Amino acid sequence: MSISTREYKYLGTLTALLVAVLIISNIASTKIIQIGIFSLDGGTFLFPLAYIFGDILTEVYGYKASRRVIYVGFFCLALASLTFQMLLAIPPVAGEEARAEAFAIILGLTPRIFLGSLVGYFFGEFANSYVLAKLKVATKGKMLWLRTIGSTLVGQAVDTTLFLTVAFLGELPNELVWQLLIANYIFKVGIEVICTPLTYRAVAWFKREEGADVYDTHTNFSPFAVRDI
Repeated sequence: MSISTREYKYLGTLTALLVAVLIISNIASTKIIQIGIFSLDGGTFLFPLAYIFGDILTEVYGYKASRRVIYVGFFCLALASLTFQMLLAIPPVAGEEARAEAFAIILGLTPRIFLGSLVGYFFGEFANSYVLAKLKVATKGKMLWLRTIGSTLVGQAVDTTLFLTVAFLGELPNELVWQLLIANYIFKVGIEVICTPLTYRAVAWFKREEGADVYDTHTNFSPFAVRDI
């Protein structure tokens, strides 16, 4: 049965979780932290979950469903960022200047960070979903680990490179940008590898509960296939 003609019990829950991860990670990324020899942005801790959720979505519900969820996440992230920018432009009431300054420090994303997060997420998630869907067909549904890790290697490379390039290149020292790129990429892919056993269990559970295991054998993989969105 087509994804467009049936309803699933948990698709909405996965969508909500992915959106929550995106928005929280975007806010947390404004803080650069040091862990041992690695420099990381704060969003690195939670953001890998977005790719794990993306893997589950594509593996269980197929690329078309994943494409819809990617767009939902994109517009929710844009709405949150635009709302913060609008509130920053409105003067605070008398006596609330200190609170307004704290708000600006945490949520006052620069246009470059805002744009970088959107561009990185959009192209990274689509790359992740595309690679996983193609590998599923090529492997005939076997070797899930190859699909989840392989798609993450590609998706996170696209996402991390675009985000850091758009958001920080020329703003931060080039050496620090490279450190962030390498550290973020290793950390995010490492989380995917570590979570592989949990991903296996989650995928099996969702497939059983939903009665779904979509193969994208005749799918239009264009991110801009509006009719399928």
